[in-house]
Amino acid sequence: MKLQFDTRYPSIEDLRERARQRIPRFAFEYLDGGCNEDVNLEKNTRELREIELIPQYLKPYTTPDLKTELFGHTYDAPFGVAPVGLQGLMWPGATEILAKAAYDHNIPFTLSTVTTASIERVSELTQGRAWFQLYHPAENSLRDNIIKRLTEVQCQVLVLLCDVPSFGFRPRDIRNGLAMPPRMTLQNMLQISLRPTWALQTLFHGQPEFATLKQYMPSGLNMSQLGQFMNRTFSGRLNEQRISAIRNKWNGKLVLKGVASLEDAEMAVRLGLDGIIVSNHGGRQLDAGQSSIRSLAPIVDKFANKIKILMDSGVRSGPDIARALAAGANFTFLGRSFMYGVAALGPSGGNHVISLLKTQLQQVMEQLCCEQVQDLPTHLFIRQKASTLNPPSH
Repeated sequence: MKLQFDTRYPSIEDLRERARQRIPRFAFEYLDGGCNEDVNLEKNTRELREIELIPQYLKPYTTPDLKTELFGHTYDAPFGVAPVGLQGLMWPGATEILAKAAYDHNIPFTLSTVTTASIERVSELTQGRAWFQLYHPAENSLRDNIIKRLTEVQCQVLVLLCDVPSFGFRPRDIRNGLAMPPRMTLQNMLQISLRPTWALQTLFHGQPEFATLKQYMPSGLNMSQLGQFMNRTFSGRLNEQRISAIRNKWNGKLVLKGVASLEDAEMAVRLGLDGIIVSNHGGRQLDAGQSSIRSLAPIVDKFANKIKILMDSGVRSGPDIARALAAGANFTFLGRSFMYGVAALGPSGGNHVISLLKTQLQQVMEQLCCEQVQDLPTHLFIRQKASTLNPPSH
């Protein structure tokens, strides 16, 4: 597909600023914020960008190829769209926009259990190629019904979310009434009135709802009852028994998302999972934890040849994708970057961001003289100890 992006917004930061101007503050802060004091949110990208790569300008070299094989499918680039909850709150129709753009560009789109388009609708847009992220239900009957629906639409990859045993403590969302149960304050109504394009688009699309879960909800729930339903229906804490039960039921590829320790990675390998996503939920769950890139290194060292290791959290640009792949990830996912694009540019936002990321990544690989994505680790600069760089004099 021809790469075309809006030259008014040649960086993700440009899109972020435009998104901030276009959507209500409560929606932007839900998208943009982390948890507690945002320490891990900031570390994710900062520590990823401490990674340095080595160019090899004089070696024989041809045009780089971004194609990457993963789980039996060859994607056109080594990145995909991460699952994001409540996408339609941030921009009406965002889920459908991103799913279609991902399909057109042949990259994976991951649908969240708690976003605003259904399994069936996204499967239609992606011709069955979408991945699905499961918040584990409290009742096995609901789990089994969701798995049945995924099987019927020929979903190939099921992602189990393990890093939400409790909801993150997010001060912005609490102030804005976006905790469970949510509430619409006078302040929020004022914010909506200041963003007429967003308001009109929301009116046209209808109030965002948990589309995949709608068939399981009693009709006529008010906000308080909706919060109680969600708390009753989902139990985010995974364990070996729950994962094993899903492994036995699911015939497709199974991936564990939210892995940040050797112990969890080892369990995923032992239980026969196909992949793990090293992630800290975009810095939205545990502010006192490590950045994702710090968690990645020991996991790659121990399990690189035993399971596919993917990564998200902190990845925002083409150079960030290159850094993560050079550090040992087999594939990367981005969430906020895509949502900034859709909030900034509406229907063209998905295509814009994918084209921008592909262009940036290709430019990095051209500078490195790296022809294949899988060769990026050979360009990783490994910082030696100071004593080696500056041996003591005698």
